[in-house]
Amino acid sequence: MPFHLRFGEDDLLRCRFAVSPLWETQEAVRTLNRPERHGYHAHWLRRTRSAAAELDLTLLWLLMPQRGHTPDWLGPPPLGPSATFDEEIAAVRGADPEAAREDTALALADTPGALESPRGRALLADPVRMIQELTDLLAAAWHALVEPDWPRLRALLEADVVFHSRRLAEVGLGGLLSELDRRLAWDAGTLTIDVKGEHVRELGGQGLVLMPSVFSWPNVVSGFEPPWQPTLVYPARGIGGLWAEPSDRTPEALVRILGRGRAAVLTALDDPATTTALAHRLGLAPSSVSAHLSALRDAGLLVSRRYGHQVLYERTPLGIALASGGS
Repeated sequence: MPFHLRFGEDDLLRCRFAVSPLWETQEAVRTLNRPERHGYHAHWLRRTRSAAAELDLTLLWLLMPQRGHTPDWLGPPPLGPSATFDEEIAAVRGADPEAAREDTALALADTPGALESPRGRALLADPVRMIQELTDLLAAAWHALVEPDWPRLRALLEADVVFHSRRLAEVGLGGLLSELDRRLAWDAGTLTIDVKGEHVRELGGQGLVLMPSVFSWPNVVSGFEPPWQPTLVYPARGIGGLWAEPSDRTPEALVRILGRGRAAVLTALDDPATTTALAHRLGLAPSSVSAHLSALRDAGLLVSRRYGHQVLYERTPLGIALASGGS
């Protein structure tokens, strides 16, 4: 049976987008243990193999059943559109121990043998220690597995938010929700998610958090229970090219027109990105990328848009035509 999220009038006014480094960290840990997710992340898996081998992630995997409940307290909906990992993990560290214990017991019950295992019993016996141990482990996973690539990941996630915010203005919420993923359908104020499991939730005026994710691919995730704000996690656009390295063969025709640095920057902007993300992607100094971006924008090949504290650059129709023609 599918999930049903039922909207009231107030819920339509309280939907928001968000990006969560904490969520991506939790899902990166899950991805390491899910071969079906490895297809799009082979480059990341190879590069993080040594770092992952130094982490004992067994305790987190114990709370990530193949099907069933994952503790909401360990990966709650993000605090805002651009919360930092430190802000999010601090909120998790402040979880109520008894509520966290009950939530954790639900996850252990969905993992065969986990509830009665020595580690499972130890978690439930001392929830204060459990919170400390699991948050420390998530923080270690963030620093080892996700933080080095966060500029690239954040750029892709924020580009997804910019794109879908524009679509929201064009087609409205009902049209947007059905575009986010083929498993989503909107009808008469109800969002239906075609996933295994049965769940009906009245949003009750809280609205819905829409959160693109890199490491959740190919899954659509929902089901956060009260008191958490209802959240829908969907695969971000552009994952297929996320780990692709910049081409060594920037089109020579474009190089002759723009110079090699500006041609490389224009070619790399298949999706909107920040200065930092482009510098990381191209292996150039941020100051050089910034100068190239300014020149390309002044020439009418790019536009810039602010999202939170970040400025995203994207190609104009002229920039798209020039980059495509150079290819």
